[in-house]
Order: sequence, then C-alpha cells, then structure tokens
Amino acid sequence: MSVCAAPAPLATWAWQEAGERLVAPPAVEAATPYSGWSTAQLLEAFTAVVPPHRPDPGLTLALLTAPWQGEALMHLREAADSLRQRLCGETVTYVVNRNINVSNHCVQHCSFCAFRRDPDEDGAYWLQAEDLEHRALAAVHAGACELCLQGGLNPAATLEGSQTAYAEQLLQGFLRLAPGLHLHAFSPQELLFFADQDQLPLAQVLRRLQASGLGSVPGTAAEVLSERVRQRLCPEKLSARSWVAVVLQVHAAGLPSTSTLMAGHLEQPADLAAHLLTLVEVQAAAAAKGLPGFSEFVLLPFVGQAAPTVLRQRVSRDQPDRSAMLELTALARLILGHWIPNHQPSWVKLGLDGATEALRWGCNDLGGTLMEEHITTMAGARGGTAQTPEALEAAARSLGRPVRRRTTLYGHP
Repeated sequence: MSVCAAPAPLATWAWQEAGERLVAPPAVEAATPYSGWSTAQLLEAFTAVVPPHRPDPGLTLALLTAPWQGEALMHLREAADSLRQRLCGETVTYVVNRNINVSNHCVQHCSFCAFRRDPDEDGAYWLQAEDLEHRALAAVHAGACELCLQGGLNPAATLEGSQTAYAEQLLQGFLRLAPGLHLHAFSPQELLFFADQDQLPLAQVLRRLQASGLGSVPGTAAEVLSERVRQRLCPEKLSARSWVAVVLQVHAAGLPSTSTLMAGHLEQPADLAAHLLTLVEVQAAAAAKGLPGFSEFVLLPFVGQAAPTVLRQRVSRDQPDRSAMLELTALARLILGHWIPNHQPSWVKLGLDGATEALRWGCNDLGGTLMEEHITTMAGARGGTAQTPEALEAAARSLGRPVRRRTTLYGHP
C-alpha cells in the first residue's frame, strides 16, 4: 500500500484505498496458466464467479485475448446474453432525461476531445441562465425525470470567486424550476476541479452539492483506468488513482455513480482488464460498506472523425468498429458479472441500430432520450442527439423484449 500523501482535495483514506483498489494491467505471463483452455472453459469459469469472489487478472486477460471467431463468438454472445437474462430479466429499460452540456470552455487538452474550446475560439459557448431555464422547462414538458449536467473545466464559471458556489447555483436553479427532477451531474474530473480551484476538501464540496440537490454522479472522465494509456490519451486529466479516489468519496457520501469505459483507441487487452477489474474492486468496496456504488456500466466506443489529428492518425478509424464493440460488450458483461448488473450501450456512438443489437450481447438498458448531446456529436458521432421514448420502445420490441421506463437509479417513475 502506498503511503504517499493524498493530493490536497482528496481524503487520505480515499487516496490510500484507491491505491489498493486500482488494478494494474496484468503482465502477459499472468494468462499463461490458462493458455491451454478452450473458449468454452473460459466462459464456464467466468459464469462461475459470484460475489464476494472477483475474477482473477490472468483469467481476465485470457478471456480478453481469446480468439472469439465463428462458433466461439456465437457462444460468447450467448453466454453474455444468458447472464444478462439471469441478472436483469427480459425487460429492456430506458430513462426519459435531458442532457445539458453547460459549456465547452475547458483548460485541458485531451488528445481525443473535439468538444473543448478556449473562450475566444470559434465554436465556444457557455449557456447562461435564460438558456438553462429554457432547456429545463422543455425537459419537464417532455416528461423527463432526470437532468444530466456536464461540461468543460471552465475557470470563469464562479460565483463570488467560487466554482462550488456556481455549481450550487446551477443545481438550486434547476430544482426551483423542476422540483421533481433527479440531478445527475458533474464528472469526477469536474468535482476535483471545483475542489482544487476553491482549495476545499472534496468531502466538503460533495456535502454542499448534495445539499443543493445533487442526486448522483456520472462516471465519465474514466476513459481507460491504465496510466500508460492515460499518459498518451489525456495526460492533463486526473490520474487513474485520483479517479478511483474521487469515486470512493462520492460513494462514501451516499451518492451513486455510473461507470464507463472509453474503448477502441490506444488501449490493449491488459488495459481493458485493469479497467474492468478496477470497477469490480470499487464496487466491492461499496458493497462491503453498505454504500451505493455503481448503478450501471456504459461502454463508450471511441469516435475519431473530428478528434485532433495526432490521435486520428494513430487510431486510423473515424467511427467505432461495431463488431469489436459488440464483442467487448459481451466480454464486459462476463467480467463485471454479478457486481454491476445494469449494462447500457451508447446509441449516440453506435446508432440506435447498433445499440439495439447490443441488447443481444449483454445489455439490458438503452440509456436515455438525452434531448440534446454535444460532446460526442462534435467528435463526429452519427447516432444523433436525441431519441424519443417511442423510438427506444420500438427498438426493444423489435427483439421481442418487453420494455419500461425507469428512473435514474432503475426504479419505476
């Protein structure tokens, strides 16, 4: 266990526990004991893993590097779909929500991001009170039960010099307009930025935002929880350990969060193993303490059409490799197993047809209606910026599956 001091806003206990929970990419040799196993044996081994047991890193790497082709790929899909059915049943769920990306002003320069802008740059925007009010009221009129708020790291977004106070004002304003809406807001990166800028402990920032109406936290900014990838993909972003530490504190504060993985760029199978096993470790920590943990897992395929040139050239793909992402959808379902039952594809990135197909590869949820989306759309995604409840329901029924609306935390509206 590392004994180095925690970065200022983070609690010492969270930093230390993050060092224990963050799984390193397993070495190639870790998979050697499983080199003679058939794909059928690998699938059988993963379906046998139930809490409190967690998958072995070597076995996980073996699963991720196995030759999933032909009949083996069909069996992988069937195994993931069978586990989905056992954990979640046949009903497909979705949420009526509105996504609001408050501003794309951002001080960071991530190699994959086509969303961020400097304040005086073409395409820069910052929604003001009238714009935000219009969007919130439109969400209410459309029957939304959730507002999802995320944006760039905007140092000018302060109230009396405080980032946290500005965030409080946003939340309180939305609750005044729509008292019944669930506020799903602020990624771990944004939360840490607020605390850093205001020189406050993260725990204090979380308490204040909860008191202002924060109901849950998006698990974005995770990208891939492997430092060797992050150093090339997003070196200015919070570290993998810091992301885990923030999420541990979010859960300790009584706030659920989602979990995500951005894949299809520079990562290798060992990095995927590290990421997924780290999510299991964080979920196990929450379960052991009786805390809310991850409410869902969302695979976010990389979209590179409008990404910065250097990364585009290295990835050599503008749109997601649908077949590879469906395979990873199934693999993630098996690796996360009983720990994270709800799995969701991204119709923004895969298109609604791709997201519908993902329901056959281990997903049980179609996500939200969103009503607007800028971050992925500005990267060149072709899935659109909004879906109607009717479209999402028709997608589920096209597979002969029942469908229902849900709340953010998978309850009944």
